[in-house]
Amino acid sequence: MAMTIGLTYDLRSEYLAEGFSEEETAEFDRDDTVTAIESTIQRLGHRTERIGHSRQLAAALVAGRRWDLVFNIAEGMHGIGREAQVPALLDMYRIPYTFSDPLVMSLSLHKGMTKRVIRDAGVPTSDFKVVERPAEALSVTFAPPYFVKPVAEGTGKGVTPQSIVHKKTDLEATCRRLMDTFRQAVIIEPYLPGREFTTGIVGTGPKARVLGTIEVHLLDTAEQGVYSYVNKEECESRVQYSLRRAENDPVVAEAEQVALSAWRALGCRDAGRLDLRCDRYGHPLFIEVNPLAGIHPEHSDLPIICNLLKIPYGDLIGWIIESAATRIEMTNHLQSAAGCI
Repeated sequence: MAMTIGLTYDLRSEYLAEGFSEEETAEFDRDDTVTAIESTIQRLGHRTERIGHSRQLAAALVAGRRWDLVFNIAEGMHGIGREAQVPALLDMYRIPYTFSDPLVMSLSLHKGMTKRVIRDAGVPTSDFKVVERPAEALSVTFAPPYFVKPVAEGTGKGVTPQSIVHKKTDLEATCRRLMDTFRQAVIIEPYLPGREFTTGIVGTGPKARVLGTIEVHLLDTAEQGVYSYVNKEECESRVQYSLRRAENDPVVAEAEQVALSAWRALGCRDAGRLDLRCDRYGHPLFIEVNPLAGIHPEHSDLPIICNLLKIPYGDLIGWIIESAATRIEMTNHLQSAAGCI
């Protein structure tokens, strides 16, 4: 069935033109990402309408514009709930959309809160401590080396080789530096020295399935020991991604089971990716989830997994829309029920 699908997004070029920095806009999308998504949706037989960021969406809704479905990749600019702003607005108007709901978007942005839920669900993850004030770092109970990063950033923002801290006495200064820069709490975890994986998932709930897993290899040109902001921004020259298959690698099989369990425990929807890293014993542990994963056809991790598996970009977009479209009938039912009251 052909639908009218709106597109919500934050264009990096628009924010750069407003004076925001490269790092402040690191999570926002390139113009060619939106073009690729739109043209693919059109090839799938749907009509498209560009909406834009959350404020533009709010204005459009007030003006009476509506869509059968919204393909949402808007990250938001301000606040711990910034990735939840567009989903919350669409929920208010009972318009279905792709990817996760406001609860999941807010929860998953806060790495500490996410790990608390994951730990309670019995999904393997490392120890951690969320630090609101630098002096609190001294009360960490696990042994060094440590890994320190902002509690609510993505795309490797705030992650550098200095994120690896070898002495407990150096934690306070590292936390203070990150807090001064990003104006938020930080999370301290044990530094995991093992293999690093990114696992892609499509689908929702019991229908969710693993697409595939890539292993992250840092080249000699990369900042070593850490999948940092710089390494991610310049991944073409600093990082090599290798497809790993569960049937040939027991560690990958274990990682994919951890990833799928975490995805379902958190209630993530449609598609996304999870990051995992192995401890010194070789066991993969949950690091974080991205329920609003980058979707550039060539440079984002989820499409990279598809490309390595020879899965066409159109199939990925189609699976996302198919998964989200199951909620249209539910929304229509709610609207009909409301009209009978």
